[in-house]
Amino acid sequence: MNKNQKIPLAIVADILGTSKKVVNSWSDTKLKAIIDKKTGKKFCHIDELRSFPSASFLFETNWEEEERIKPKRSFKIIELFAGAGGLALGLEKAGFQSLLLNEIDSDACKTLKKNRIDWNVENCDVKEYDFTKFKNKVDLLTGGFPCQAFSYAGKKLGFNDTRGTLFYEFARAVKETNPKVILAENVKGLVSHNSGKTLETIKDIIDEIGYELVEPETLKAIFYKVPQKRERIFLVAIRKDLSKFVNFKYPAKFPKIFTLRDALKKGALFNNDVPRTEGQLYPQRKKEILRQVPQGGYWRDLPDNLQREYMRGSYFLGGGKTGLARRLSWDEPSLTLTCAPAQKQTERCHPDETRPLTFREYARIQTFPDEWKFCGSLSSIYKQIGNAVPVNLAYAVGRSLVNLLNEIENYEMQNSNLKEFNFNELKAS
Repeated sequence: MNKNQKIPLAIVADILGTSKKVVNSWSDTKLKAIIDKKTGKKFCHIDELRSFPSASFLFETNWEEEERIKPKRSFKIIELFAGAGGLALGLEKAGFQSLLLNEIDSDACKTLKKNRIDWNVENCDVKEYDFTKFKNKVDLLTGGFPCQAFSYAGKKLGFNDTRGTLFYEFARAVKETNPKVILAENVKGLVSHNSGKTLETIKDIIDEIGYELVEPETLKAIFYKVPQKRERIFLVAIRKDLSKFVNFKYPAKFPKIFTLRDALKKGALFNNDVPRTEGQLYPQRKKEILRQVPQGGYWRDLPDNLQREYMRGSYFLGGGKTGLARRLSWDEPSLTLTCAPAQKQTERCHPDETRPLTFREYARIQTFPDEWKFCGSLSSIYKQIGNAVPVNLAYAVGRSLVNLLNEIENYEMQNSNLKEFNFNELKAS
């Protein structure tokens, strides 16, 4: 890596997990800022980040080694709450073979079937599905179950006490299939949901149904070749008869942060500029106001009279509300995508044109390949993409899971050989 390579301070903030304001305050103290005379943007030489532990992956990482991980055999997978296929596509790329994808949303199921005619897609309520036909045939069971509050009054917080929640259905599927490994993913808010009680209940139930939970981690998508500031919590658990013989490691980070430019333009992530597709539109007055927001800016960058008009009563409330009237920047990763890019609370305005991102731009930011087609109305497509796990993040996690299952495969083969050796020795005597 070229030690004189320049990196924007905005991206330094993402790498170090702090705010742009804090990083900018370090100029000429912790970092020597370089100001671009044309744009006024601040940069620093990448070598200056060597002293920060959280930036160590920029200089030393196992990413390339992990990219070479291949499955020892065809590992089988079941996925619940499959959505439009972000997780499934990443895991397929890592080498997994799907046995079943379950999803209640009919448009998402049409999307899955359109792109993978050989996938077994079941469009039904997970509560109605009997998983026992897959008993002992599954290596990995996954699912991004919706986060629901559990009822605590008078409860012992056991498996049956979660009946009625979708996590109960996830745990039921685990009990009925007996997979070697389970993977659950969710929004990072699961950590603090219901003051942390929801996550603690989930941990207890994973233990109760016979699995050893690896300490959960919240992974930032920007570290895994995803041009988006998205964070997801991942829970990996190993069946207890196997857990003490193997070790799971979360994926290494890629030594570069990709930006919106990488998502929408030809370059390291895609071989062509993003194709033109339809997208939502702003009402005329909203468009007139947003036209005055600079690239990377938001409502506070508007003249005061327009701030008052746009924010109304919220103008007088505290907090930054940085998602309001937000225009993205070419030179930073996208903000986390939501299910509706034109809503006032979740603005995702194109960096140059005054319009919401199109659905294909959305898909690019989630690292779906251009050939992945989506079914349903425009609002349904935005929802499918916005709810997805970024494909490249899923691929990175998938490689770590393949490595884990390879270890399990080695252990089982050694154990089988030892049993056969002992049997033959006993037979000979």
